[in-house]
Amino acid sequence: MAKLEPPTTTDVVAAEDLPTSEETRRQRAFDLLWRSWLFFFLLALIAYFWLTTPPHTFLAGDNFKLIALNTSEVILLAIAETFIIVTAGIDLSIGGILLFAGVCGAKTMLSLSGTHDQVAMGLYPHATRAIAAGVIVCIAAGTMWGLVNGLLITLLRLPPFIVTLGTLGVTFGLSDLISGGTNFFAPVPPSFTNNVGNGKILGLFVPIWVAVVILVIAHVVFHHTRFGRYTAAVGSNEEAARRTGIAVNRHIVEVYTLGGFLAGIAAILDLAIYTNISSASHQTDNLNAIGAVVIGGTSLFGGVGTVLGSAVGAFIPTVTQNGLIIENVQPFWQEVLVGATIIFAVYLDQVRRRRTNR
Repeated sequence: MAKLEPPTTTDVVAAEDLPTSEETRRQRAFDLLWRSWLFFFLLALIAYFWLTTPPHTFLAGDNFKLIALNTSEVILLAIAETFIIVTAGIDLSIGGILLFAGVCGAKTMLSLSGTHDQVAMGLYPHATRAIAAGVIVCIAAGTMWGLVNGLLITLLRLPPFIVTLGTLGVTFGLSDLISGGTNFFAPVPPSFTNNVGNGKILGLFVPIWVAVVILVIAHVVFHHTRFGRYTAAVGSNEEAARRTGIAVNRHIVEVYTLGGFLAGIAAILDLAIYTNISSASHQTDNLNAIGAVVIGGTSLFGGVGTVLGSAVGAFIPTVTQNGLIIENVQPFWQEVLVGATIIFAVYLDQVRRRRTNR
């Protein structure tokens, strides 16, 4: 009987080639820290201002509520930019859209609240209907500009950077034409500010609740619906998405329209909080929104993003500005820090991509 020879090849991996349980735990811990760096950065920023500001100032409960109130607008703009940037696009006009929607909404509220003399004297006899009309105008104006951006990008096949840079100038210019380049002659109806801007539910300002509700909805849509999957697919590989049957152009239009819609809601909150609006107060909205998205882990190259990360990133500029104001430091340093952090975040994204492709 012939003697069987052992096989010359084997599929068994040598024990030394397998990662040990300690190496696996170390790698998992590193990946967790890598994904959570922004959260620790925010904690470090809070700790810094806690140590460098007078006692009972920065860490006061009322101050944190104020920070959250000021961040509510940035969160809405950051959510809009997240969907857009994940499609490998960008919207430089998001701040201009907010301004235009707010100017149109404020103009509507003041025009319908009563005569010019009545409003100038602080009388708003028709405030209820004026507020309702102004809210509708804000949303309609913002949505309209988002739709315009999407149509120009898809129908004319123009780069999003160029289109939104152009609409940024148009929206700011039209806003100054409507408002005269300054604040309106009177604030919006006080009842609007009292019930929305300064109104509270369970101890938190109404705009904070609006931002939280929209954030939860956006997270669910982005991660658990077809719309979110299509958004990531378009950003990962537009041609492959088109071949799988996704109506890419229509989806891009929908994403930019969504961005305009959220900018319109942010304009409503802006009017409710600050009672008036002008272009001078919205010069850095684009930087804050895009900075929050990129800092939050969304890749500028598309396909990768997280709504919750963008929300955390939205607190970076507002926490920084709040701390600098308490320290009596010029808030212009906020722009320096946000710009530098954007560069650092993009570098981290490049490093992550190189590690993934190895």
